[in-house]
Amino acid sequence: MTRNTATVPAVGGLSMTWAQQARLFACEAGYEILRTLRTPAFVIPTLAFPVVFYLLFAVLIPGQWGNLHKASYLLATYGVFGVIGPALFGFGVGMAIDREQGLLELKRVSPMPMLAYFFARIAMSLLTAACVVVLLSVAASVFGGVRMDMLQWLRLLLALLLGTLPFCAMGLWIGSLVKGQAAVGIVNLIYLPMSVLSGLWMPLFVFPTLIQKLAAVWPAWHLAQLALGIAGQIQNVNMPLHGAVLLGYTALFLGLALWRMRGR
Repeated sequence: MTRNTATVPAVGGLSMTWAQQARLFACEAGYEILRTLRTPAFVIPTLAFPVVFYLLFAVLIPGQWGNLHKASYLLATYGVFGVIGPALFGFGVGMAIDREQGLLELKRVSPMPMLAYFFARIAMSLLTAACVVVLLSVAASVFGGVRMDMLQWLRLLLALLLGTLPFCAMGLWIGSLVKGQAAVGIVNLIYLPMSVLSGLWMPLFVFPTLIQKLAAVWPAWHLAQLALGIAGQIQNVNMPLHGAVLLGYTALFLGLALWRMRGR
């Protein structure tokens, strides 16, 4: 009886089995998540802000938005707002700080495949995003009176998690351009205006017509359309189109980031 010892190429002329590769990737992801948990200044605001804003605008401030169920609408849009943050800050700021401190260069010359580093960043972003969506869902169900079947909840969670990919790529590009302190300002300069102009904080119909038309240039708007369609707040959503646009943004920013990193 023979054991499968197939190997895969690794950095530095070393070879590892698939099991060793998987263990390495899981180990790197675990350490990245642990490092994030030891940074409460990042974790607490990331988890708390979307929930606090949701409770404020969806529950505490009275008012109706026509035929829309405000609590359900804002669950979808604040869900988008909540998952974008970990992706942008985790990659944009985190990678910029690693570059500035020399940690990224150390990892690049070590035997560890660089894909493990990026996998760990993605895993951290997805885990944080999942926690945000779960907290928002609990708040929406308990305080907002939102009622959806289990399939809708799962579809919303899956759409929001997959929707982080273009923002991970965008953060990767930002992290390859600037240093740590500058990255915080750049990310905020993109994150907050994009959230407002994509209709994540309030419906776009409160904005001038020009702003409503320009919303389609933001990837956050396309993710919001998917989330709102799943939540039943808009009808006849062209999900393949919005999904294709998000994939296009992912490819664009990933290409820009790789071009920038290879040029160093």
